[in-house]
Amino acid sequence: MMAKYTDIVVEQDGPIVILQINRPEAGNKLRHQTCLELFDALQRFRLDPALRAAVLSGTGEKFFCIGGEHDEVTSLDQSQVLPIIDVYQAIDTIPKPIVAAVNGFAVGGGNVLHTVCDLSIAADNAVFRQVGPMVGSFDAGYGTWYLEDTIGRKRAKEMWYLNRKYTAAQALGFGLVNEVVAADDLRRRAAELAHELAARSPMALAGLKTAFSGRHNGVSGQARMAHDQLLSLYLTTKEAHEVSASFSERRGPDPDRFWR
Repeated sequence: MMAKYTDIVVEQDGPIVILQINRPEAGNKLRHQTCLELFDALQRFRLDPALRAAVLSGTGEKFFCIGGEHDEVTSLDQSQVLPIIDVYQAIDTIPKPIVAAVNGFAVGGGNVLHTVCDLSIAADNAVFRQVGPMVGSFDAGYGTWYLEDTIGRKRAKEMWYLNRKYTAAQALGFGLVNEVVAADDLRRRAAELAHELAARSPMALAGLKTAFSGRHNGVSGQARMAHDQLLSLYLTTKEAHEVSASFSERRGPDPDRFWR
């Protein structure tokens, strides 16, 4: 799992991994390098059978993440577009639970980042906000659809249109976070919850997560359910083994062996 990164910090704690955006001097803003490193770390997490759950947070005490550095984009060249959607999609579709530990301001893309995680725990000093119309930006995908799913249509529109700041207590009342704890206790509690998830049935959690994410993901969501869950199970059956063996041995499959 371990790799060398500049914009994130990765720490393994038994069956869980803790990923932290490490740009506190910039409000833990997302730039191209940050997104690429997060995506790489998430894929390593996905492929490591020893890892069962993850925590996503920011370093320092003030910022979870205050969005993306869109001033990096200087033209319509698609290679310059911040690759944050790849990160959102990875969080949403990796068949393992990811817990957001919101340790401060979660603004713009930072608010989207924790929303797409499976569970969110907030420090009692956390602040939540969407600022798109104030700064010349918007999120017409994960940031709107998943926020509406989480807190309801009217509240999501309020958050996006009016750009108000919301406290951790308000976020808990909206259903935007699952739990609020003292700031000093946040990382311990998030790790505790991740360890609790790691003790659950991984296949059951994977099936549930695929079902939740599949709702908005069309053929991609269906393909993940069919491939990652159903096909994986089918390949362990006696029927699959017999059909595969009969093909290799150039004979017809014996249905009696499907069940023996």
